[in-house]
Amino acid sequence: MTKTKPPQALSAADQKAAILREDRRVTSYDVAMLAGVSQSAVSRCFKPGASVSKATYARVMQAAEGLGYIPNAAARSLITRRSNTVALLISNASNLYYPEALSELSQQITRHGKRALLFTMQSESDVGEILNDVWQYQVDGVIAAAALNEAQIAECERRRVPLVVFNRHLRDSHVASVFCDQYEAGRMLAARLAAAGHRQFGIIAGPEESLVASERRRGATEKLLELGLPAPALAYGCFDYGSGAHGLRQIIAQLGRAPDAIICGNDVMALGCLDHARHELRLDVPGDLSVAGFDAVEPSNWLSYNLTTLRQPIHKMALAAADLLASLIDAPCGSAEKRVFAPQLIEGATARLTPRRTALAA
Repeated sequence: MTKTKPPQALSAADQKAAILREDRRVTSYDVAMLAGVSQSAVSRCFKPGASVSKATYARVMQAAEGLGYIPNAAARSLITRRSNTVALLISNASNLYYPEALSELSQQITRHGKRALLFTMQSESDVGEILNDVWQYQVDGVIAAAALNEAQIAECERRRVPLVVFNRHLRDSHVASVFCDQYEAGRMLAARLAAAGHRQFGIIAGPEESLVASERRRGATEKLLELGLPAPALAYGCFDYGSGAHGLRQIIAQLGRAPDAIICGNDVMALGCLDHARHELRLDVPGDLSVAGFDAVEPSNWLSYNLTTLRQPIHKMALAAADLLASLIDAPCGSAEKRVFAPQLIEGATARLTPRRTALAA
């Protein structure tokens, strides 16, 4: 009777063939057997920063490649008690600013060896409902581009899930946050336009529930009043293109004429306002009306627009948010930092930013 070789006597090629014939998912134990190392050594080879010799690493990688092995993230999370995922909560998905923020945040989260899970909301008031979905994924942390109330913040703390609020300033809160100073941005834009001689203003603000929109509107309004100018005519929009035209019509109806300048709560509304002013009302921009926005989204730089706007340092903000969250994940009892960034004025062609020249007396 012919005897078969015991498993340990099989060649590497025979071992590989035997594993693949079983028609099942390849495990780390299979890789360990083929590489002639322990299963824990295989785990260390796939753990960033773990200590493993070059020879062992080479054998494990060769065996893993030959077997087509892919580490099981779910199984690894049971051991490490970390999912290596971060929840991103984004509202106002129609705003062109958010894809840029999402891309930057995702890249910075990946830099820390984690993956982003995206949760979108139609409005910031939906954040409570979204959080109920987030908890099902056992995420390591949350970056929220939405305002959370005290009960929602307390729920994150109870579940021991680190939280960083992105581009939102929660007053009197101990939550870590990264934001561009929207209030000062509004003041900056209003002051610059007023210094150029504009006197009657209109503001097309974003949704009333949006903290970003409220801060921009409040900053611009308070600065104008401090300068002794009339209170601006006000209209509210939804951060979309149609709100720009609708808001301009509302402001003209309130004043009985076009204002000297319109400050829009974001660039998308500013583009809608600009197109309506030029093509429907036949106004000269910026001769008859100055138009400015916020965010410096890509279309605002197109030659046909060349919008006057304020740019937020999204890359720096995303970098700071990911770094803050990573530090809180590693040290949950760490302090909740607040990092504030200033916007940059983009002097486009849609707003007059210098005083008009007056004719010299004869």
